[in-house]
Amino acid sequence: MGRQLLIVWHSRTGGTEAMARAAFEGARGEGEARLMRAGEAGAEDVLGTDGYLFAAPENLAGLSGEMKEFFDRCYYPVLGKIEGRPYAQMICAGSDGSGAARQLARIATGWRLREVQPPMIVNTAAQTPSQILAPKVLETAVLEKCRELGAGLMAGLAGGIW
Repeated sequence: MGRQLLIVWHSRTGGTEAMARAAFEGARGEGEARLMRAGEAGAEDVLGTDGYLFAAPENLAGLSGEMKEFFDRCYYPVLGKIEGRPYAQMICAGSDGSGAARQLARIATGWRLREVQPPMIVNTAAQTPSQILAPKVLETAVLEKCRELGAGLMAGLAGGIW
């Protein structure tokens, strides 16, 4: 059996979900990928996969609650069992996204994962309550970059680069 990429995502307004689905489309073109909502993914999914793409919105300068809860549930059951596996991350934010990216990177560092791509941060510029809560529609160019990220990560896994 070939190597597998797990894409774990959470989204409230659709932006991060669109990014994760685009990355999944790209990854499937290169090999075996799984797309799972953070609330449904568990430690067994993390353990049974060779690489990871985590996609989350930034809420209040950190990871969304459901994404953080995924890491809380899975952290200790997989600790010491996935070291060196590759990961990348995508953040959908209304401003800079760096808080969520830093938080996710710290978790991945604790798991001893290997970052193989700098964080992809998409800034929707949503600043007012109505903009923040509104459904997000991302530009085609942004979604294409997400497809490329998924394809590249999966190609690296399939080709044994990481």
